[in-house]
Amino acid sequence: MVHNKETEYEPWVYSHIRTAFTVLTHFICVGFTVFITVLSRPGSSLFSWHPFFMTLSFSFFMTEAILLFSPQGSLIRKFPHKTKGQVHWILQSACLCCAILGVTAIIYNKYLNDKPHFTSWHGLLGVITVFVVVWQSLAAVPLIYHSLVKGWSLAKLKRYHAASGLVTYLLGSISLLFGLNSTWFTASVSGYAWYLSALCPALTALVVMNQVTGAYMARKRLQS
Repeated sequence: MVHNKETEYEPWVYSHIRTAFTVLTHFICVGFTVFITVLSRPGSSLFSWHPFFMTLSFSFFMTEAILLFSPQGSLIRKFPHKTKGQVHWILQSACLCCAILGVTAIIYNKYLNDKPHFTSWHGLLGVITVFVVVWQSLAAVPLIYHSLVKGWSLAKLKRYHAASGLVTYLLGSISLLFGLNSTWFTASVSGYAWYLSALCPALTALVVMNQVTGAYMARKRLQS
């Protein structure tokens, strides 16, 4: 009897912990995006659009697009899966547009100031991440138009999409972390504020990773 109580208690505790962290992630992705927006003051310079659009893309749109499918903390949890998929596509499209605008702004800014491109880890990983986002978006088209690919089950395509999406999100989170080491950011934020800022993309990445891997393990248990 003691063993049964423990096995019932643990999932209940883990479920509430995951719910708490997912809800916290919603606040973090909004708060971090607002913080970078205030710090960058978009429109004050051409460069200012780069941190604004990239943070809006990866910290807000992509995070919320993935959290839509969270069984604990989705903002539209009671909506049909089809509706979640449609909202996911809208948010991911916004993510893609912002990412392209953000990388375009920094490339053009460097061109105007005659500065070399992609000389830092942040710049190199950032442009790679944008290319991966574009590829991920194009590769997801068969999920809507399944007739484009023959011999592939929809379930398998969804698994590949989730796995590649997680990799894309982690690349975006690491790019954001590298951006916090830039001269622009460290000139304005230091000490405990910097560590608190770095905790934001790190924590959201952990929550998203837990959600995606947890969903995959749940499917494996159902199939076994």
